[in-house]
Amino acid sequence: MTAARPLRPSPGDAHDVAQLAAIMDEPAGVLATVWAAHHLNSPVPTTQLRVLFLVEREREVNVSRVAEELDALLSSASRLCGRLESTDLLERVPASNRREIRLRLTQQGQQLLDGLREVRRRALADVLAVMDPADRDTLLTGLAAFAQTVRHRGSAAEDRSMLA
Repeated sequence: MTAARPLRPSPGDAHDVAQLAAIMDEPAGVLATVWAAHHLNSPVPTTQLRVLFLVEREREVNVSRVAEELDALLSSASRLCGRLESTDLLERVPASNRREIRLRLTQQGQQLLDGLREVRRRALADVLAVMDPADRDTLLTGLAAFAQTVRHRGSAAEDRSMLA
């Protein structure tokens, strides 16, 4: 049996970004696992969830934006959006350009995301409830700074997807 790596860096370690990233990798993976476990019980596949979170974040999108976000062919993105539309999670909205298809969440789509978010938050709250209050405060401060940095850095599409 191997000894677990320490999760807390010593004061000098924080200056070594590569080492800090390695230390953060394990707890970030655990957080992603807690989060994803509840998305796995979603009535729609993960790729469709990514589209729904994108549309929620940007209010309205066109199919080209969906293809860009997924790094997919336009035809594949169009079919995916069609499936979401047929299940009443997305709806078409008029666009200034008749050739463009704009999409937004339906009430049912928003309810799905709200429900998933609530389940995810309850799972996180269960873990946070048993943490030491000082550790929770430290976690909140660090995560808030991390999220702010990602938002302000002119991030790539995959960075924005992390914050959905």
